[in-house]
Amino acid sequence: MSGKITFWALVAVSAVTLAACAARTTDRDYGMDSGLLDGRSAGIWVDGNGCDHWIIDDGIEGYMSPRLTDEGKPVCRVGSVPYSTIDFERSLLGL
Repeated sequence: MSGKITFWALVAVSAVTLAACAARTTDRDYGMDSGLLDGRSAGIWVDGNGCDHWIIDDGIEGYMSPRLTDEGKPVCRVGSVPYSTIDFERSLLGL
C-alpha cells in the first residue's frame, strides 16, 4: 500500500512541476518589474570572436541571445571591437 501512495504522490508532484514550467514563455519578464519584453530597446554585444548577440537589460535582469542570419548562422563581422556594446537603433541610423 505504501508503494502505491508513493507512486501517486510522485505522479502528482511531477504533474504540478510540468504545469508550472509550461505556463512560462520567453517573451515576458517574470521578475519584480514584470512585463512584456517586446517594447524594450535591444542592444548588441560583440563577443571575443566578433559575433553579435542581442541584449536587453531592464536594470534587474538581463537577457541575451545570439544574433542569427535567416539561415540560422551567427552574425560575425570583421573589424568589430570584441567585448563592446552597440545601441542597435543608433547603429542603424549611423550615429
